[in-house]
Amino acid sequence: MIRAGLVGVTGYTGMELSRILASHPSMRLVAATSRQDAGKRLDSIYPFLQGLPGADVILIEPDAAELVRQCDVVFLAVPHGVAMETGAELYDAGVKVVDLSADFRLRDAEVYEAWYKEHTRKDYLPKAVYGLPELYAADVKAARLVANPGCYPTASILGLYAALKNGIILPDDIVIDAKSGTTGAGRKAAVSSLYCEVADTFRPYNIAGKHRHTPEIEQECTLAAGSAVTVSFNPHLLPISRGILATIYTKLVSPLSQAEVQAMYEDFWKDAPWVRVLPAGRLPETRNVRGTLFCDIAVSVDQRTGRLIITSVIDNLCRGASGQAVANANLMFGLPVETGLNFAPLVP
Repeated sequence: MIRAGLVGVTGYTGMELSRILASHPSMRLVAATSRQDAGKRLDSIYPFLQGLPGADVILIEPDAAELVRQCDVVFLAVPHGVAMETGAELYDAGVKVVDLSADFRLRDAEVYEAWYKEHTRKDYLPKAVYGLPELYAADVKAARLVANPGCYPTASILGLYAALKNGIILPDDIVIDAKSGTTGAGRKAAVSSLYCEVADTFRPYNIAGKHRHTPEIEQECTLAAGSAVTVSFNPHLLPISRGILATIYTKLVSPLSQAEVQAMYEDFWKDAPWVRVLPAGRLPETRNVRGTLFCDIAVSVDQRTGRLIITSVIDNLCRGASGQAVANANLMFGLPVETGLNFAPLVP
């Protein structure tokens, strides 16, 4: 049994990780940290875990030495800037690390510092592998430090990847119109996340190139295209708890039929069981991926405007964070990537 630790258990990603690890056949949560709730049993803050594996874990103050003593792998569900220090310390002690923050996602430290803050562990960036399993599984298997992708980037990169790799769209005319459930804003107390502030309304935020996920999307899309990719990324907040829907507007390099693009996408992703390319004419919905690792993609060719419109849907907590983190840990320990993760969607 692989012994897992979790730094930052009280956020939504920590909650989701606890849920997933409770039913994992080969990995067990043995240590979890929380400054506010240290000394409590995990099921006292998450009653849904009562009677399940991991429920009896006693929360501790963040303590790298104790995590090293107890754990084979540690998941970091902490804010940007905090993870880099903890991650480096655990890495040096020989523990495998999956970081759910942005601290190791960007390959260029200057880009990170332009969008976030000073990076104090630049020498660890080359050691980190970007943990999108469909693209980097072989690298993840050999890694001891994995940068778990962001939720918006996961939906956007998977949606765009086949088109960019095949060179059928212009790399400088891409608009990503993405919407997320409120769990994407985190579990901290904030007026903007109160029920009466998000229910029965719909709003954009950090548009016009201001959202921090922009460079992450551009980084991976540039690698796919083999030339610089620029995106206009514009997020919105949906009045739902979980899920991301990204509608991506692109310009075709030359005319293609719906059947040609459909066949291209289906062939590209045929060996990726969690990427489901929907039949022509069918569009994805957030409820069809809820609580799963699935990414549902639809491609629609607009012959009149010469545009390819890609719709990509994921669950922001499972595929966009915690489930993907466990998938990466599976690969790091030589397990099949889907171990403990083949969930059916939670419907209705």
